[in-house]
Amino acid sequence: MSLHEDAAAAPGIAATRDDVPEVERIAYHRLAHLRPRYRWWRMLLTGLVGIALYVAILLIVIVPLVIVSMVVPGWAVESQVLLTTTQFFDLDRPWLLVALVLPLILMIPALLLASRIVEGRGVGLLSSVTGRLRRGWLGKSLMLAVAVFVVYFAVVLGWSALSGDAVVADFSHPGLWSMVLLVLLLIPFQAAAEEYVFRGYLMQLVGSWLRHPAFAILLPVPIFVLGHGYDVWGAASVGMFAIVAAWLTWRTGGLEAAISLHIVNNVLIFLLGSVALVDANASSGTAVDLVASALAMVVYALLADRWAARLGIARTAQVTAPTAAADGTHHLGPVLHGSAARA
Repeated sequence: MSLHEDAAAAPGIAATRDDVPEVERIAYHRLAHLRPRYRWWRMLLTGLVGIALYVAILLIVIVPLVIVSMVVPGWAVESQVLLTTTQFFDLDRPWLLVALVLPLILMIPALLLASRIVEGRGVGLLSSVTGRLRRGWLGKSLMLAVAVFVVYFAVVLGWSALSGDAVVADFSHPGLWSMVLLVLLLIPFQAAAEEYVFRGYLMQLVGSWLRHPAFAILLPVPIFVLGHGYDVWGAASVGMFAIVAAWLTWRTGGLEAAISLHIVNNVLIFLLGSVALVDANASSGTAVDLVASALAMVVYALLADRWAARLGIARTAQVTAPTAAADGTHHLGPVLHGSAARA
């Protein structure tokens, strides 16, 4: 009996190296290569199909509202407000917030459906290296983000008070609690939608072509910044946010920590805006605002990264016994699971 046969027959003897399957670790931004239909052009097609589906969904929602506004006089007046205003956070018109965030939320079904149609199974890889949204890690990172940003806003408001600004919460507006409810219900989905598009789809689109994570982290940033109508300091802050969120996504192997950062930042701004402690419609900033917000984001990112490492949060997808086609396409082997190893 050969040594190999002895090892196979005796349970107490380790298998030889020939029996150990080859393992490849895939970072988050490269996960498109694990989709069964991967070709270099498929994610581009996913984007085009996603845009078409998104437009179709918007029409399904908007056309009935337009018809109603033509029939009901009061709705026609409000429609004019919607078309002309730049102040979407208004306690007198809470529905403006719905009109602002609902189209963003609808990006989620459009993207996920397009991804399934074009690229086949594995849509969950847009969420994380484990092929799903890791709810436990999402909850923990949410708690961390709340802790960091409550301290951040407390310091900012405290500094404003010491500088002589009036920092007094106003709970008197009759539309306050309606707005609070809308913020808590809608903003988490709006934040998640933006992360799925900008840190999910776009990072994996770039990563499907370029191996180094810096390209996937940095190249989508201008697109994200252009989607926000801020001045130079506000745009710089948005750009910093995009970089931190993308870095976190790469480092933690999924969107959860970035979604938490986005949710907590937006929810706190709108909640504080509801009681007149901040201007939720502000589109300008200062260099001090940029430095302060960047510091808070970096602190959160570093703490989240270290906590993820301590918890053993998977940073890469581990593919066992992959096969490679002639065009470089990776086909899933028998095992796909997360690995806490560094990407």
